[in-house]
Amino acid sequence: MADFIEILAQQTEVLALIAVVVGVSVGSFLNVVIMRLPKMMQATWQRDCVELLRETAPAHPGGAPDESLVSKDSSLSLSAPPSTCPHCGHRIRAYENIPILSYLLLGGRCSNCKALIGLRYPLVEGLTALLTLAVALQFGMSWQLPAALLLTWALIALALIDYDHQLLPDSITLPLLWLGLLLSLFDIFTDSHAALIGAIAGYLSLWTVFQLFRLLTGKEGMGYGDFKLLAMFGAWLGWQLLPQIVLMATVAGASYGVLLLITGQQQRAQPLPFGPFLAIAGWISLLWGDAINAAYLQVSGLS
Repeated sequence: MADFIEILAQQTEVLALIAVVVGVSVGSFLNVVIMRLPKMMQATWQRDCVELLRETAPAHPGGAPDESLVSKDSSLSLSAPPSTCPHCGHRIRAYENIPILSYLLLGGRCSNCKALIGLRYPLVEGLTALLTLAVALQFGMSWQLPAALLLTWALIALALIDYDHQLLPDSITLPLLWLGLLLSLFDIFTDSHAALIGAIAGYLSLWTVFQLFRLLTGKEGMGYGDFKLLAMFGAWLGWQLLPQIVLMATVAGASYGVLLLITGQQQRAQPLPFGPFLAIAGWISLLWGDAINAAYLQVSGLS
């Protein structure tokens, strides 16, 4: 095993090939997470509401709650039931589920009903492979590599779930926040002092903006998931990289929002998820944050 790791450390091409193969495989699983986790959360909320109403039913003239209110996805998990075609219910066979390759061989259509398969599936697999390759080339065979890969894969899921549902699941962000603090004890990306301050500053900075915006406008400008996501980046990367993450995310989000308004794809009062832009900015800082800060200090003459 040690010899194999040494070979990977010396042979960039081998490491890159393994990264791509692992990336497309993980991307296939991320498609499942992106599609199913919000449905699982919705089913859990509905079940909790029904149980709460059942407990208080005697106080209501309507009696006990209707059990049909519980979503049919209440038994859904990331592993079951097996994937099926959303149009005809055809169960996806193993050879039809090979990342990217199966999509190309099937011509982007279900083998049974010939309905179009969403282009997002191969795109997520390809994106995951590309980002996995970038992380592998950046960190090489180091202790940073597995941690950075885990964070990268989680950010892909978080960004797309937030884009679809304006939701950043606590089941992803909170464990990663604690993991970032744990990694800081071993100085994997930053030290524990910077990580602790980063987690606190990350949460409180956006929370303060949220409270001020609500005070001035009476509206909520972002969700609590954004606070937790930035706190997570603070725990992983330290407080020093938070300003550049917020700046990049804000500029990117504002530019995208203006573009949507100009093209008529977005209404002024329509909310725009901020999580994807935080995720992109945080990932860039994960790989090149220190270099970006150093370049800025050099250009500004502060170094």
